[in-house]
Amino acid sequence: MAREQLGVLKALDAAKTQWYHFTAILVAGMGFFTDAYDLFCISLVTKLLGRIYYTVPGSLKPGTLPPNVANAVNGVAFCGTLAGQLFFGWLGDKLGRKRVYGITLILMVGVMATLCFFRFWLGLGIGGDYPLSATIMSEYANKKTRGAFIAAVFAMQGFGNLTGGIVALIVSSAFDHAYKGPAYNFNPAASLPPQADYVWRIILMFGAIPAALTYYWRMKMPETARYTALVAKDAKLAAQDMSKVLQVDLQAESEQVRTDIESPAQETSKNSFGLFSKQFMKRHGRHLVGTTVCWFLLDIAFYSQNLFQKDIFSAIGWIPAAPTMSALKEAFTFARAQTLIVLCGLIPGYWFTVAFIDYLGRRTIQIMGFFFMTVFMFALAIPYHHWTLSENRIGFVVMYSLTFFFANFGPNATTFIIPAEIFPARLRSTCHGISAAAGKAGAIVGAFGFLYAAQSTNAAKTDAGYPTGIGMRNSLIALGCINFFGMLFTFLVPESKGKSLEELTGEIDEEEYGQTVEQHVSSSTSRTFPV
Repeated sequence: MAREQLGVLKALDAAKTQWYHFTAILVAGMGFFTDAYDLFCISLVTKLLGRIYYTVPGSLKPGTLPPNVANAVNGVAFCGTLAGQLFFGWLGDKLGRKRVYGITLILMVGVMATLCFFRFWLGLGIGGDYPLSATIMSEYANKKTRGAFIAAVFAMQGFGNLTGGIVALIVSSAFDHAYKGPAYNFNPAASLPPQADYVWRIILMFGAIPAALTYYWRMKMPETARYTALVAKDAKLAAQDMSKVLQVDLQAESEQVRTDIESPAQETSKNSFGLFSKQFMKRHGRHLVGTTVCWFLLDIAFYSQNLFQKDIFSAIGWIPAAPTMSALKEAFTFARAQTLIVLCGLIPGYWFTVAFIDYLGRRTIQIMGFFFMTVFMFALAIPYHHWTLSENRIGFVVMYSLTFFFANFGPNATTFIIPAEIFPARLRSTCHGISAAAGKAGAIVGAFGFLYAAQSTNAAKTDAGYPTGIGMRNSLIALGCINFFGMLFTFLVPESKGKSLEELTGEIDEEEYGQTVEQHVSSSTSRTFPV
């Protein structure tokens, strides 16, 4: 590799943490905020939608979404996300991260108002954000704190969940106060005021606002220097792009850049292989299997838990039976329960990862997370009847929160981080998109499969339109087994803690990189490189 390219990359690796890092985290993380907001809210409003559109007059229980409608509402955004991860991941490697980045955000803005066709396009935009945000943050960050920065981008999901809960609580409480209704079993018609139809629309549409507000800043972000230097092979432009966000004068580096950078004839074959080549399979095939399978298995368990919290809470009796509440009271009650899980489990887990990932390492945290998710799932499932007793429900909620904590202080964060670090720059976004798409395939399995599997083995206790399933207990056991296999497949991925991206991917010779590091440090001891 040409010396000027190494100089630019070393400047990135040695850059000290400055304000722009946090700006990048906020801008890059907004897609995940929207993703989590939508996921939180759609699991909540499905209860309300069932009451509004599928209540049968004279029925002893309020309406629920039929299986085909519930499948569409819960799963169609995942299908869009999967397509977006594959397409925009590939496009990000072909056209550059910056050029594609704004397109994904445009697709997220203004599509929260409807639930099926437009949720697919919402998912498409969210899907594109996965590989691009992870790749951009990994390529901006220095190697010392790279894991924490990528984890912080992903941790925006926690704030999306929390905001979704707060908005749902405020809107449902305000409407319930203004249009108070009796419980369904007292007066079915009056328990559902006509104004309830506005509640789910307001909650969902609010999610478009944060994405719209960050569009301008996303368009102002320059192309990553690593893409420009390693893929576009324009080290001088890479240094110029860096100077737009660095707080030091990089003119010296720019002047050192020679125009005679490596030509295709000079480039060694070891660093020009494609995704479907033997060289890729030999060097990174095992890694890609590890990242895709781990993400697939994780999302089966994680999205099943997220989407069907309301069913689990009802099954153990933590939430009152639907006929004993009005429609708006039920929406408020579920929002309160889910927000409590977010505060106790999700958000602390995200930020534990941010705090410890560059000390413990990615693989260690992922193995630990899968292990404890397995333990707590079995602890909930095996003595399941014990947890359904009223005196033990608080214990169930604590254990259930711990599964979320170790999902986020574990594989939910690391499966996002690792693919952004271990693949070559020219294939990084594509491979991250493939890994993330495998995850969304798992989410689809979880969303559709758990919907049926968790139904009672007693036909009289199943939701309207559903066949009998294997029951909640057996479903939790199945999720525990899935987490165990995720732990095993983690051993296929390498540890990336403390290494530069180019060292991890083999895009530079370690000896040459070390020589450049020494020269760069000795010539710039009095300078810092804040990004």
